[in-house]
Amino acid sequence: MSLYAKPPIDPTQISFDVSSGVISPAGPTLVRRLSDLAGCFKDETTRAALADKDNKEVYRVTSSLVPEVPRELPQSITTIYCGNISGELFMTKGHQHPDPQGEIYLGLAGEGGVIMFDGTKSKWVEVTVGKIAYIPPGWAHRSINTGKSEYKFLAVYPGGAGHDYQWVLDNGMGLRAYLENEQLVLKDFK
Repeated sequence: MSLYAKPPIDPTQISFDVSSGVISPAGPTLVRRLSDLAGCFKDETTRAALADKDNKEVYRVTSSLVPEVPRELPQSITTIYCGNISGELFMTKGHQHPDPQGEIYLGLAGEGGVIMFDGTKSKWVEVTVGKIAYIPPGWAHRSINTGKSEYKFLAVYPGGAGHDYQWVLDNGMGLRAYLENEQLVLKDFK
């Protein structure tokens, strides 16, 4: 019998509503607030004070029912809200895949992109509506909202790749994203 004779789920159709960020049939939803992003922003003091004050939601990830297991291709829609901490734009925590595998992001709404870092060099790729970013194996990645409204993208990734958030906290991302005079400015991570 083939290794693929019985996948974890049956063939199915998955729908998504770009405006609401809802996937159906739905899987889990992850909500990240300011309190969840310790160590991500350069101005940790302001982030912590704002987290204590109102603990604003920074982003959410709504997943399909495709499981994060080897040989599957889970999908999710990430919505990053508009905002900043001392000028540094709202972002995802960022992660690296412990099992180095590629990933794609498709821009759905708003303006944004992804900072990638391989431990030595960084790369910025804009991911606007209808554009696809390819994240090669071994590159940590963090998404940024660079616009004035919600930024949404679809991610498709290997289910067995995993998510190592600690790697980013330990190694940084090489670059930080700011909006100055209505223009994206990328600065050295330090």
